[in-house]
Amino acid sequence: MESKKSYTAIKVLFSYVALLALVITVGWFLYSENQVYNKLEDKIAFEKTKILRVSKLFSNVYKTESLARKTIQTNSENDFKSYLIETDSLRLRIDTLKQIVTTQYQKTLLDSVTYLLSEKTKNIKQLKTIKNKAEDEVSVNTAIDEITKMEFKLRKLELQDFNKNPNQLGNYQRNVLQKYVDYLNQNIPDDSTNTLSKKASDSILANSKKLLSNVKLKAEKKKESLNFEENKLLKNEIAISDQLRKVLRIIEREIIINSIKNNSLKEKSLKKVNEIVTASAIIGLVLTLFFSILIVSDYSKSQVYKKQLEIANFKTKNLLKSREQLISTVSHDLKTPLSTIVGYSELLGNSDVNTKQSYFIKNIKNSSEYITQLVQDLLDFSKIEAGKISIEKVPFVLPEIIDEVAKSIQTVYKQKNIDLVINVDEKLNAKIVGDPFRLKQILSNLIGNAYKFTEEGFIRISAYLAENENFLTITIEDTGIGIEKENQKLVFEEFAQANENIEKKYGGTGLGLSICKKIISALGGSLELESAFGKGSVFEIQLPLLFDTSTNSVPEVKKQVSQNIEAQTFIVIDDDINLLNLTSGVLRQEKHQVLSFNSAIKALEAIQQTNFDFVITDIQMPEMDGFGFLQKLKTTDVYKNQPVIALTGRSDLDSSVYADAGFTTVIKKPYSPKILLETIRLILENDTLPKVEINDVEEKTFSKLYSLETLKEFLGNDTVALNEVLKSFIESSNENLTFLENAIAEENVPEINSIAHRIAPMFKQIEAREIGGLLKALEKNDFEISDLKDIYKVLKSKTESLFKALQKEIV
Repeated sequence: MESKKSYTAIKVLFSYVALLALVITVGWFLYSENQVYNKLEDKIAFEKTKILRVSKLFSNVYKTESLARKTIQTNSENDFKSYLIETDSLRLRIDTLKQIVTTQYQKTLLDSVTYLLSEKTKNIKQLKTIKNKAEDEVSVNTAIDEITKMEFKLRKLELQDFNKNPNQLGNYQRNVLQKYVDYLNQNIPDDSTNTLSKKASDSILANSKKLLSNVKLKAEKKKESLNFEENKLLKNEIAISDQLRKVLRIIEREIIINSIKNNSLKEKSLKKVNEIVTASAIIGLVLTLFFSILIVSDYSKSQVYKKQLEIANFKTKNLLKSREQLISTVSHDLKTPLSTIVGYSELLGNSDVNTKQSYFIKNIKNSSEYITQLVQDLLDFSKIEAGKISIEKVPFVLPEIIDEVAKSIQTVYKQKNIDLVINVDEKLNAKIVGDPFRLKQILSNLIGNAYKFTEEGFIRISAYLAENENFLTITIEDTGIGIEKENQKLVFEEFAQANENIEKKYGGTGLGLSICKKIISALGGSLELESAFGKGSVFEIQLPLLFDTSTNSVPEVKKQVSQNIEAQTFIVIDDDINLLNLTSGVLRQEKHQVLSFNSAIKALEAIQQTNFDFVITDIQMPEMDGFGFLQKLKTTDVYKNQPVIALTGRSDLDSSVYADAGFTTVIKKPYSPKILLETIRLILENDTLPKVEINDVEEKTFSKLYSLETLKEFLGNDTVALNEVLKSFIESSNENLTFLENAIAEENVPEINSIAHRIAPMFKQIEAREIGGLLKALEKNDFEISDLKDIYKVLKSKTESLFKALQKEIV
């Protein structure tokens, strides 16, 4: 499938961003228009307030004019006072309106209204004064009438005789009238007696009338002048009133114009909002349709790509599965011919050959070992990639693991002048919980690389607690060729090395460090590298640290068994005479009574007349296996639910199969004495038994041909007993190999399986792994009939080499 990039997620994101930007932009515009709209609303409300106030001013002006006309007509002081009060109120309203008008022109017009009001008030005062002067003529006419009436009556006169309200007369009229009264009173005696003659009285009255007529004439002339002034003032009053109304109308009109303008702006704002909303809706719809089309298009393409990817993924899984099967099959199929090649090369090496032939044999052997290592690495890598790597959590002693691996590899490179330095923190001498096999695998790779790439100098292995005490640190430092800085990450990749020259000079698959790093990651740790080209390298391993809190050391077991557990009677059954003797010997060391049998049928016959406390039986035996034995045992009268322990080298059955059959527990071969004794102690004390893993544990090929450590532990480091067991093992093994050779010659596969199963556990017990692997292949039919003779030749060669080495151990 061709490579294609999908931008669906980017398009979806971009569509959301575009729509969000549109919403934000529209929201901002609407918010801005809303602000403008609110301001216009406030202005319109403000203008309405001004219009209302101007309307009230008109009402007040009309009221003021009404009072002014009334004052002019009545010439009353009370009306005039009412007019002044209303005028002051009008001025206050104008001042208030002046504070809210916005333009200077409007303020100027309001100032002119105030001025006109002042002029109007002055005008009314002047009209009032003229009105008072016009009343003098009326007073003179009244006085002439009264003189006419007094022609018949002479007495002392008073102002009241001529005017009923002299106090309302003007000063001028009152003074003229008072002088006239005084003049008349001069000719009137103090009593009521009329002493004047008729002639004298007539003369007085005539002169009085004449005088008053002159006054009247002057008053009429003055009245004409006052009428003219009054008309002028009235016209002025009308002009002022018109001007006042005109000014107020101008103010009102301007306020109304502003209000109309604001309303127009308000309509425009609403229209703009509608336009924005409509435009945004259209743009949003277009964007939605556009991106929907793009996304649907991409979705349809993604579905096509998804189907293509599913097909490709299916093919890839099949390829990976096929690769895994291929690696497993090829690696497995290579093991047998490789073992044959190695065996024949050893046979040739032990025969009489010349120097040239010896050189050829050595090259064949080295190449075979290289291919063997490659096969093992491929198997490990395949299992790690498939996620099938199993991690154990068992107690072990770290210094022992480090010392065993380091010194084992040191023996291979003993020709090199390299000092091996091992420093382990005392705190790590206690047992820790982890996977010792995986740790050995890691250390073998790293220490092996250190020796491979170091010609001289030293290799220092250090183990100590990390700063975080929940981790331990192991460093492997060498003085080898080092690694360039730019290639330090490359060395952890699969099938990669620091440079091409390394592969040519030193060989290797380029898988070792990659496998180490993956295993360390599976263990929950980390692997780091520091290196200087030409000076050496330091590999630092950090692993989780968990100390073992259980008490299962051998001395403690012995102490507990000897002190807390009474001697028991054991029935031990195993068709391998050597393992039978070892197991029985361990139990006898603990003061137990042991009845041992190499046949399950013989054991059943003997049990009928024997009281026993415990049964330990092998599973895979000729004639009757362990399952059949237990089934028969349960039918006997002597079986009272005594504990029955299964010993097995099989890995094809789960522990639940043994439990369902009635076994108390199962111990996997090979096993150590402490495991056997600890299991017995836990059963007798009704304590919780540890979980047993029956699955295959991968074995790494080490340089050591064998190890007697576990065997010595079985025998309590008794040299005499060790010599006897080794002699018996060599003798019985040679006998079984003869039987095996006959079975192979006859191509009797069941017999081959049986013999291989019978003798394999003891070889595994002394850690003769190569021989154990060959026997395991024979036991599980993991061979071709045509290859049987070749396999036997290799097996015979390796056992002879082993027996030669063991003969040297016998003192």
